[in-house]
Amino acid sequence: MTNDPRRFAPATLRNRDAIQNVLGQRLPSRGLVLEIASGSGEHLVHFARANPPELIFQPSDPTPEARASIDAWVASAGTSNVRPAIELDASTHNWPIDRADAILCINMIHISPWAATQGLMRGAARLLPVGGLLYLYGPYRRNGQHTAPSNASFDEDLRRQNPAWGVRNLEDVTALAISHGFGEPEVFQMPANNFSLVFRR
Repeated sequence: MTNDPRRFAPATLRNRDAIQNVLGQRLPSRGLVLEIASGSGEHLVHFARANPPELIFQPSDPTPEARASIDAWVASAGTSNVRPAIELDASTHNWPIDRADAILCINMIHISPWAATQGLMRGAARLLPVGGLLYLYGPYRRNGQHTAPSNASFDEDLRRQNPAWGVRNLEDVTALAISHGFGEPEVFQMPANNFSLVFRR
């Protein structure tokens, strides 16, 4: 199909099951899950299929091309527990949603300015109930050091593309989350030198 708006992210196939293994034990059985920076939409469709239909997923992305891809993936999958993608820029104060039971953010923090992470924490603290889950996935430095040479190379490449991007220190992200009312995270080593961080409000 020449007009297929779906985007394809090869890394999704490599990490989606590992992510779901973490989420499946921690997401509520019902309620609303907001995904920030849903990108292609492939992760969200996989999670929606793997979780109970009473758990509703709300994708979001700041770019219209990504939102078109998300909605196309949802349509092709035939999932009934995913809402249409909404426009949301994590760095802004005004999000077009006022509550969520869990928030997911996969591979955004290193490919965005620090202001987006600050906005993510601010918005998550506002939307989530006490005990609500904030899940982050991506590469991180530990104690200021990269965890693999490939991550160091990736970080250099990101900063060449945009000096405001880059692999963040896990400790800095944790401190920011704690300052917005979250507890210390559960930390899980994931494929390809990535980490899952699970925060609770």
